[in-house]
Amino acid sequence: MRGRERVLSILVPGGSGQLGQDLAALAPEAATPSSSELNVRDTGQVVAAVTELADRARATGTSPVVINAAAYTAVDAAETDEERAFAVNADGPRVLAAACSSRGVPLIHVSTDYVFAGDATSPYEPGDLLGPLNAYGRTKAAGEDALLGSGARSWIVRTSWVYGKTGANFVKTMARLEKEREELSVVDDQTGSPTWSRDLAAGLLELAGRIAAGEGPSQRVLHCTGGGSTTWFGFAKAIFAELGADPARVKPCTTAEFPRPAARPAYGVLSNASWREAGLTPLRDWSDALKAYFAS
Repeated sequence: MRGRERVLSILVPGGSGQLGQDLAALAPEAATPSSSELNVRDTGQVVAAVTELADRARATGTSPVVINAAAYTAVDAAETDEERAFAVNADGPRVLAAACSSRGVPLIHVSTDYVFAGDATSPYEPGDLLGPLNAYGRTKAAGEDALLGSGARSWIVRTSWVYGKTGANFVKTMARLEKEREELSVVDDQTGSPTWSRDLAAGLLELAGRIAAGEGPSQRVLHCTGGGSTTWFGFAKAIFAELGADPARVKPCTTAEFPRPAARPAYGVLSNASWREAGLTPLRDWSDALKAYFAS
């Protein structure tokens, strides 16, 4: 969005993650502290950071906004580390919301399709019943509840199957395994929408700009993912194709054949209708985004 840098002062907790780094690349003026530099569970640190943001915005005549990219995302590890996951994914947003509310700073919080049970047959809408299957999903749902009950001027943006150039993600794992294995089995009975973190970052910044202009959506929960859907198997084949490898080397398997500590939703497609209805730019189709990711 043109002119965004002149009107916003942005704080991105979790700035060292894949989404945080893409936000930093698209908004170089943003403050993007890592979790070691800004612990979202530490009330003192959060209050100081939000106060500094509000003061900077006042001094520069810009509009402050916090985009919370801090999250505990190790889905399987959360099964035996739920207390820590809850501290980051639920207590963290609660602390941020309290600080933002007291300073009059709007807050955008990123959530996940894992708050749903995955038993739907059509894309989930923001108001659909939650039913997380695992500890990670439970902690993210608790974070949403904390924001919605905080009184803060806040928006929740759910997304899914995020990948980027940094950190651990499915695309990077497939690229590594393509070099290590002749054949690879990938589950073909879980469906979702892959989302490039750079596209998501652009969408979040567009939303931040709308909020700064006094045009924040009336709906407080929105969905923003790559367009279309596929299975992990379909996603893996597309990644192999972009790598110049034979997609036939990827073989389908069932979730039962590839057990993991944490249960996964069988269907995690999110409807982007709320995003479009808010007048925000839909993200491109997941397959087009994947091509752009490799081209870049």
